[in-house]
Amino acid sequence: MAYIDQFFEYLISVGASDFHMAQGDAPKIRKHGEVMAIPGRENLPVSAEEAAFMLSEIAGPERWARFEETGDLDFAYEMNEDSRFRCNFLKQTRGYGAVFRLIPTKILTLEQLGIPPVVKEFGHMRGGLVLVTGPTGSGKSTTLAAIVDYINVSFPRHIVTIEEPIEFVHNNKKSIITQREVPEHTHSFPAGLKAALREDSDIVLVGEMRDLETIQLALTAAETGLLVFGTLHTNNARKTVDRMIDVFPSDQQGQVRTMLAASLRGVVAQLLLKKTPEAGGGRIAINEILVVNSAVSAIIREGATQKLQDVIVAGKGQGMQFMDDAIWKEMQQGVVSPHEAYMKAIDKNRFKVFLPDEEQDLGNSAGGAAPVKPGPPAAPPGAAPARPQAPPTRPPIRPPQRPPGNTPQRPPGM
Repeated sequence: MAYIDQFFEYLISVGASDFHMAQGDAPKIRKHGEVMAIPGRENLPVSAEEAAFMLSEIAGPERWARFEETGDLDFAYEMNEDSRFRCNFLKQTRGYGAVFRLIPTKILTLEQLGIPPVVKEFGHMRGGLVLVTGPTGSGKSTTLAAIVDYINVSFPRHIVTIEEPIEFVHNNKKSIITQREVPEHTHSFPAGLKAALREDSDIVLVGEMRDLETIQLALTAAETGLLVFGTLHTNNARKTVDRMIDVFPSDQQGQVRTMLAASLRGVVAQLLLKKTPEAGGGRIAINEILVVNSAVSAIIREGATQKLQDVIVAGKGQGMQFMDDAIWKEMQQGVVSPHEAYMKAIDKNRFKVFLPDEEQDLGNSAGGAAPVKPGPPAAPPGAAPARPQAPPTRPPIRPPQRPPGNTPQRPPGM
């Protein structure tokens, strides 16, 4: 058993999703979106020796040498057959750091995730580009895994995934699934995409479309007849289309609009919202769905993406769904609070009226003026100006106390 496994076991036992480790700071977990300390380690920072030991032990010599050279490392760690973690090692101002995300070993279905049924239709397509988008930690990988699993059980296809690292492991069912990890199996996302064109693939999943070359190759692959699934860190369909175009130089954007209008098949934007205690707590996925039709293609070609919202709202019959409408529905049913709905909504004025009186100042986060704090009372006429007060004396800063001995200490209760 690796030393770090005790932290992972605690994370799993309390239903958390992430483990944060930073040299010089106490280890922490993230549960339902909130970062919190591990009981018994609140005042026990991770030493340089503990950090190096727990990270190098699971990385192995080759990966550790690469991390020491570059300062960054991504890979997947399998604690046991039921628990896998996505690992990101980094160097920071105080030394080593790492973030670990629990990857469920069981792939949930689209129905279990509560994803709108129309998303299944993207799995029936034989070519084009489908984008699953959302901020970091919004469940994009989970949704993509469910889509791939649906295809896997339904159709005889060859699916190639290019990921950094591989998160969900798929077993072949009706389809053949080839999973490749960057940089273990292919040098980069563009290299993996180029190779996929020669691998008799029907479907390609690109784990991250974060640079011009990858996006350009994904568009080219979609034009050649492959069905390409990709991810972007955008919050809604309009921003997704704008991002796809804006990444290119201005003199190429006209051509890219034409390519995107011809190849884009749909956008599934996703946010995770906290559920109310009455709804059972935890988090729920909320989706905006864009299904590309002739009107959407024309809007993309014209560069008039501000019209996409109207098309989505009017396209409910085709399965389209506007993000604010989906949030509104969950708020009306009591699944999410007005505060949570307001914070995640696009049109905040639509939700502001439902905030309690003490939270009305949140409107300032949408661009309003911040409330003016009252100053000291004015001096009476003719009075001498008040003498400025000396700042309060600050206590001396004490260095953090390290645990006795050189052996990293095991958190209580683990």
